[in-house]
Amino acid sequence: MKFSSQNQTGLLPPGDESLEPTLDLNRYLIEHPTSTFFMRVRGNSMLGSGIHEGDLLIVDRSLTAQDKKVIVAIWNGEFSVKMLRRKESRFFLESTTAGYPLLEITPESDFQIWGVVTNVIHPL
Repeated sequence: MKFSSQNQTGLLPPGDESLEPTLDLNRYLIEHPTSTFFMRVRGNSMLGSGIHEGDLLIVDRSLTAQDKKVIVAIWNGEFSVKMLRRKESRFFLESTTAGYPLLEITPESDFQIWGVVTNVIHPL
């Protein structure tokens, strides 16, 4: 079987001069340290976004939540991870796993955005 080099994912070989002596993940994953926090995921309502039970989320409170961004919110007194959706002038919280209801955000909703998810860390 022959593989094209255009379809391969490669790594730099050990000893390459471009490797860093230490790796600081904060430098790569956190843009705003003073407004960033970590949360552990409970549940499987966001599998379609690559977010699994037990994953670690990196959440930035300084970012503005926008349509189709995954956010952490307080919904009816509990933390929730959902995709923010805008349809015309209405806003919703959407799970990316089938079988979960679309939650409409209304003036009567107990709702607050805590931050935008910027990265997900999970084991393979």
